[in-house]
Amino acid sequence: MTRYTRRTRRTLQVTGVGVAALLALSACSSGSDSSSKKDSASSSSKDSAKKVTGTVTVFAAASLKESFTTLGKDFEKAHPGTKVTFSFGGSDTLAASITGGAPADVFAAASPKTMAIVTDKKDAAGTPSTFVRNQLEIATLPGNPDKVASLKDLTKSGLKVVLCDKTVPCGAAAQKALDASKLKLTPVSYEQDVKSALTKVELKEADAAVVYKTDVKAAGSKVEGVEFPESANAINDYPIALLKDAPNAEAAKEFIALVQSPEGQKVLTAAGFLKP
Repeated sequence: MTRYTRRTRRTLQVTGVGVAALLALSACSSGSDSSSKKDSASSSSKDSAKKVTGTVTVFAAASLKESFTTLGKDFEKAHPGTKVTFSFGGSDTLAASITGGAPADVFAAASPKTMAIVTDKKDAAGTPSTFVRNQLEIATLPGNPDKVASLKDLTKSGLKVVLCDKTVPCGAAAQKALDASKLKLTPVSYEQDVKSALTKVELKEADAAVVYKTDVKAAGSKVEGVEFPESANAINDYPIALLKDAPNAEAAKEFIALVQSPEGQKVLTAAGFLKP
């Protein structure tokens, strides 16, 4: 082999190595740019999802007061520039307000029946979804001085019992449990929402009330809870919906997402709600 031939082959080998290195560097650079663009787009997407401002008006069942108030603060912290305002009350009253034109972004009801008041009037955007469930419990005075141990005990003569109105989800559920047990109960009053019923016991204006487990838990030492097996057949599903004429729809969607998220569910289950 001549010296010229050896030199030519060596030159080609060096050139080949150089080209390979350039190709590898180019591919790496291209991949890096692509990855960088993808990361940038992902970051941009996340940022845009969080850029909501203004007030979110939420109409929610009275039993959601404690947990939704906590979630409202969490939402405002995660979305600077927003404010969540609540209107808590009986689901039927809130539904009537919405169909009557009251401005609101979100409705969280304590039963599908009361949510239907809104959906039947085409005032909800999309289909409501169940986010939690709730079960009844008897609230008595601290220490349970009247020795209430069952639903039947509420029919004792002289015992002052308070129920939610039958049009309110907690009242409808209580009536369902009473009917299933073939029990007749005449309360000293029917209240327009579950918190009002509970307050009667807290103020010692009543000896007992049929409310939700979540309300007994929220009341702490002010009342004592008594479980009863019939409540298992009267569990309420809680649906939530974005309203059709929501003044702040984008922020409202983010609030609903928080309620349904693992973080939101953690707050709700800690309050005593059952998973959907």
